Amino acid sequence: MTTPTTPTAPPSPPARGRRRAPSRIGRAASRAAALQRPRVLLALLLLLALTCVMLLDGYLRAEVGGDERVRTGASASDVPDDVLDGGPILTFPGGQATTVSVPDKTIVLTFDDGPDPTWTPQVLDILDEYDVPGTFFLVGSMISRHPGIVRDLVEQGNEVGVHTFTHVDLSYQSEARVTREIEQTQLALAGAAGITTTLFRAPYSSETNAIDDYSWPVYQNLGEDGYTSVFIDTDSDDWKRPGVSKIVEWATPEDDEGASVLFHDAGGERSQTIAALPKYIEKMKAKGYTFTTVSGAMADQQQQEQQSQQPGGGRQPEQSGGGLQAAHHKATGATLYEGKALVAAVAVAEWTVPALSVGLVIVGVAVMVRFAMMLVLARRHHRQRNRRRFSWGPPVTGPVSVVVPAYNEKECIEATLRSLARSTHPVEIIVVDDGSTDGTAEIAESLGLPGVRVVRQANAGKPAALNNGVRHARYDILVMMDGDTVFEPDTVRHLVQPFADPAVGAVAGNAKVGNRRTLIGAWQHIEYVMGFNLDRRMYDLLRCMPTIPGAIGAFRREAVLQAGGMSDDTLAEDTDITIALHRAGWRVVYEEHARAWTEAPGSLGQLWSQRYRWSYGTMQALWKHRRSLTDKGPSGRFGRVGMPLVVLFQVVTPVFAPLIDVFTVYSMVFVDFRAALLAWLAVLGVQLVCAAYAFRLDREKYRYLLMMPLQQLAYRQMMYLVLIHSCVTALTGGRLRWQKLKRTGEVGTPAGNG
Repeated sequence: MTTPTTPTAPPSPPARGRRRAPSRIGRAASRAAALQRPRVLLALLLLLALTCVMLLDGYLRAEVGGDERVRTGASASDVPDDVLDGGPILTFPGGQATTVSVPDKTIVLTFDDGPDPTWTPQVLDILDEYDVPGTFFLVGSMISRHPGIVRDLVEQGNEVGVHTFTHVDLSYQSEARVTREIEQTQLALAGAAGITTTLFRAPYSSETNAIDDYSWPVYQNLGEDGYTSVFIDTDSDDWKRPGVSKIVEWATPEDDEGASVLFHDAGGERSQTIAALPKYIEKMKAKGYTFTTVSGAMADQQQQEQQSQQPGGGRQPEQSGGGLQAAHHKATGATLYEGKALVAAVAVAEWTVPALSVGLVIVGVAVMVRFAMMLVLARRHHRQRNRRRFSWGPPVTGPVSVVVPAYNEKECIEATLRSLARSTHPVEIIVVDDGSTDGTAEIAESLGLPGVRVVRQANAGKPAALNNGVRHARYDILVMMDGDTVFEPDTVRHLVQPFADPAVGAVAGNAKVGNRRTLIGAWQHIEYVMGFNLDRRMYDLLRCMPTIPGAIGAFRREAVLQAGGMSDDTLAEDTDITIALHRAGWRVVYEEHARAWTEAPGSLGQLWSQRYRWSYGTMQALWKHRRSLTDKGPSGRFGRVGMPLVVLFQVVTPVFAPLIDVFTVYSMVFVDFRAALLAWLAVLGVQLVCAAYAFRLDREKYRYLLMMPLQQLAYRQMMYLVLIHSCVTALTGGRLRWQKLKRTGEVGTPAGNG
C-alpha cells in the first residue's frame, strides 16, 4: 500500500547529452562540504600547534635534541702552547689567537648556567648591595624562559655572555649545531634585553690548558666571527657544595694575582653559593682587590700595557658603565623582532605545557573513573536484568508500528523489510521514502510483504520522515529503525517489553555492527560493544540515558508527542528526542536482548562524516537542553547527572585524550622509552579488561580484541580529530543536513556472534 503525502509526477529522465542539474540536497551537501574544509584544516592546525609547543618546551628543557656527552682526556697537540699557558680571555684579532690575563688585584666574577628564578635574583641583590659587577654566561633556553631576570641583570650594569642554548658540549656537535646554539641564544638575549653580546663561554670548560683538539676548532671559528671566549683562572667548585668556607677559600687567587673566578647561579641547589658570595666579596675587598667585568678587565689590561710603554704614567681610572658592558650591542631589525617572537613563543609553551600536564592528569583520572563506573554499573545492570524473577510487568503482546525512514536505500531496504516480516511480535511496517532517487520506494512495494505501507514525501530530512511515520502509525508503541538495519525475529518482542512499566517512555536497543569482517568494521564493532553498550547499561541504572540509537529504539506515541516530536534543531535527532523525553518526565531504559544489525561506514571518509554528525549533533542537543541543569524532577536529574557525565566522558575527555597519546609519543622519543611504553601498555591493559567484560556480557567472540592495540594507534586518533573538528564547528557555527552514507547491503542477515 502506498500513501503519498505530496502527490508528485515521477521525474522524467534527463535528455541525452544534457547534464542533469544537481538536486537541492546535492547543492546543500556541496555547500556543507565547502564550509567544513576550513574547519578540518583548523582542527589539524590546532593539533600541529600543540605538537610544536611540546617540542619547543622539550627543546628548552634539553629533552629534545639534548646531548649529555662530555669529552675528557683528549689530546691538545693542535692547540698552540701560548694559548694553553695563556690568560683566561681568548680573542682572535686579525685571525691570530691571543690571550689576555686579568690584571693583578682584580677579580672578574663570572656566573654560569643561569638565569635561575630562585638563585639569580639573590646573586643580583648581593652584587647590588656591594656595588660589584658580574659577568653572567647565560643559557639561551633559560633566557627565553626568564626574560625579566635578564633585563634586570643588564640594567643593573652586569655583563652577559653566551653559554649556548641547551648547554651541550660543542666539541661533539656539527658546525650547523654550533651555529644554531649561538644564534638562538643571541635571539633570546635580543628578545629579553634588546641586546646581543660578543662574549662566549663553552659549557664544561675550565682553564685554557683544558682546550683540546676537538674544542679548539670551535673557538677558532667563533673567534673568526668576532667572539671572545672566556675561561677561568680560579674555580670555586661551588657546584660540589663543599661548604661556605671552602667555596671562599677555593675562589681566592694566590699572591695577589688577578683572576677570572667561576661561580654558579643556576644548575642546582645554590644556597651555599649565596651564603659564600658576600663573605668572598668582603674578603677580597679587604685584600685590596677591585671587581670588574670581562670587558672591564680587557680594557684595564690594555691600558696597563699602554702605560708600560709610557714611563711615568699613572693608573687609569676604573671603567665606566659603558666600558663594563662593552661586549653588548643593541639588537635591531630582524634580530630584535625574531628574539621577541622567540620569547613570546616560549612564554606560550611555558604556560601551555604545565596546563596540559594538569589536563593530562585530569583526563587520566576521568578515564579510569569512567572505566570503573562502567564495570561496576554494567555488572549490576546485567545481574539485575537477567535474574529469573525480573519482569517489567505483564507481557506486552499488542501490535506495534515500525517506522523505517529511507533515503536511497536500494541496497539495504529489502533485507530490512524481510527481517521485520519475520518478527515474532505483531507489527505494522511504515516505510517513509524521503524523496529517494534510486527506486527505494518501488523496491519496498514490489516485495509484497504483508503489513508494509510505503509513504512518499519530498526530501525533507530524517526528522521529518520520522514525524511523518508517526502520523501514519496506527498503534501506541512506535519502533524506529534505520533503513540499513536488520532485526532478529525476537528483536521487537524484547524491545517492547519494558513498556509494561507505565513510567517507561522509550527503550534503547542493542545495536550491533553487521559488516565487521573488514578492519574498519571490526574497530567499530569493538567500539559499539565496549563504548556504546557498556555506557548505556551505566546510564540506564543512573536513569539518565542520553541517546536512543537511530538503528533501534522504541517509543510511546504519547511520549513522543509530549516531547514535541522529532526535531531538526540538531544533527543528532536521536539524542535530542531522548533528552526531551527525560525533561518531559519519562524514563528511558536499555534492553540488551533486543539486537539490531546495522551497516557501519565502510570507509574512513564515510566514518568521519557519520561521527562528525554524531559528535556535533550531541553538542547541539546538550546546548539546546542546557536549562535542564536548573530543572527539578527527572529533567533536573538528567541535567545534573546525565549532562555532566556526557560532557565529561563524550566531549571533554575525548577532546583532551590526545594528550595521553602525544605525551606518550613524546616520552618514548625524548625521555624514557621503556617507562612510557610500560605506561601505555598498562592503560591498554585496563581497556582490554573492560572490553573483554563487555564482550562477555554481549556474548561476543573475543578474537576481535586482537585488533584493539591497532585500534588505539589508528582508529582512536581519527575519532579524536573528528571530535576536535566538531568542537571547532561548534565554536565557529555551522549547520549540516541529514547526510547520506554509501551502502553496500552486505548486512543481509544477522551476523550472529561471529
